[in-house]
Amino acid sequence: MLSHYKWDWTHVHREALQEARRVLGPGPDAEDAAQDATIRAWRRRATCRDAPAAWVRSIARNEALRIATRRREELPLEEAAAVAHDPGEPLDEHDVRIAVRALEESDRLLLLLRYWADLTQLEVAAAAELPEGTVKVRLHRARERLRVALGVV
Repeated sequence: MLSHYKWDWTHVHREALQEARRVLGPGPDAEDAAQDATIRAWRRRATCRDAPAAWVRSIARNEALRIATRRREELPLEEAAAVAHDPGEPLDEHDVRIAVRALEESDRLLLLLRYWADLTQLEVAAAAELPEGTVKVRLHRARERLRVALGVV
């Protein structure tokens, strides 16, 4: 274990901010995620066995993903659900955002981790604290529900 006096907290925060910006892009959300990750790392520093930089980046990624799941466009869900996609027209980002927001929170989180954060299924399982097999099944079902919501069955 590493004792607290061996940590370079400026470097820890820099690592956390870099990872948060990778997930969220530059801005106040990334700064908030990095700050929360730094505080969480400080509080749990005694549990870090080795490779503190990777450990801190993992904490920062999880904090950033929590913030990302709370991000919502201004459009209320009721209005978003009422917007129908014309099957003859190609889908655009707006259509996908509306369809994803109409999904349940658990589906949104798994899809966000897998495709937006570009995590492997094993990494998604670790981040969601679920068995990998469960994640595979839930992702499959979430993709099916997304296809239905987009009208591309």
